[in-house]
Amino acid sequence: MTRDEVLDIVRSHLADELEVDPARITESTRLREDLEADSLDLFTLVQELDDSHGVTLPDDEAAKITTVGEAADAVLRHLPAGA
Repeated sequence: MTRDEVLDIVRSHLADELEVDPARITESTRLREDLEADSLDLFTLVQELDDSHGVTLPDDEAAKITTVGEAADAVLRHLPAGA
């Protein structure tokens, strides 16, 4: 899976979960400040990635994610082999 594909997945999930226009979500979009995502929204994103793509992010790493780009990078680091 490429970084652009991961960005699209993260962007799509956040747009659905937070009911915002996906065009408003860029790599530099800040999760809390720009999208007003709270810790439950971030937990839901991590769970969705785990359920749908087998990506397991450690809680301490997930808690440090502040932007959409950082989320995509974290997902890429934890993608199962062959994904």
